[in-house]
This record gives sequence, C-alpha cells and structure tokens, in this order.
Amino acid sequence: MAEEKTILLTQEAYDKLKEELEHREGEYREEITERIAAARAEGDLSENGGYQAAREEQGKNEGRINELIVKLRNAKILEAPKDGTVGNGSLVTLALAGREMTYVLGSRDIAVATDYDVISPESPIGAAIMGAHTGDTVSYAAPNGREISVTIKDSHPLA
Repeated sequence: MAEEKTILLTQEAYDKLKEELEHREGEYREEITERIAAARAEGDLSENGGYQAAREEQGKNEGRINELIVKLRNAKILEAPKDGTVGNGSLVTLALAGREMTYVLGSRDIAVATDYDVISPESPIGAAIMGAHTGDTVSYAAPNGREISVTIKDSHPLA
C-alpha cells in the first residue's frame, strides 16, 4: 500500500469535505440505489441504459467516498502565520507585472472553501513566496525558464 500523504486543509475546507462525505454516504447513495432498483425493475439489464448509467454513477460515488475518507483521515488543519509571513493557508496579494492578484497558498483541496485561486506550495511561485513576508520581492524561474519577480503586497490567514 502506498504511503498516505498529509493533506493540509483550512478548518473551513475540512468542514466542506466532511459535509460532502455525509451527503454522498447518505441521501446521494440512497438516490442512486433507488435509480438502480427502478432500472432493474424494467427488465433486461443487458440493454438497459438507465441501469448501466446508475451503476456507473454508483461506482464514481463510492470512489469519491473512499477518496474523501482518506483525505479527512490524513487531514491536518493548518493555521497560517499571522505576522505577514507567507505560509500554507495564507491569503496572499502579489504584485506581478504591474497587476495585483490575490491567491490562497495551499493544496487544491482548500479550493472547496474559497472563491480565490489556489497556488500550490510546490509550484515555482509557491515555493518562492513560502516563508517570505509582506513587502518582500522574490524571484522564481517560470516553467519556460524566464526569471520572474513578484512583490508580496499582503499576507494574512485565509479565515
């Protein structure tokens, strides 16, 4: 079995994933089961598109349930630094090429709880700004090899 990775989540993202899990394990699972039963009652299953579609949806739902269980089991609630330092869970405003953009630094799983775009700490820009402070200018190598400078205009916890 592969080693399970710690998933860094804000409390809000954790709560949303938990809510999704409860929905999928409860009413959504029941709804799919009812659709399968209704399609089965129609007769010949080999040519029953509704039955096949419901079974496929059931498989997808069960897969997502398993994924959510693993993520929640391995979740670590992060607390972003409050002193202007950029860290996981920080809401960061960057000045790049004359434009200001605001992002959340963290895993894509945080995106369920925010309307902001998410930057991964493992990405070139994420790695460059991690640990920097409000007012700092940092540089990173873009995937095309070009050196890019960004200024951190603001950094504070997401919530």
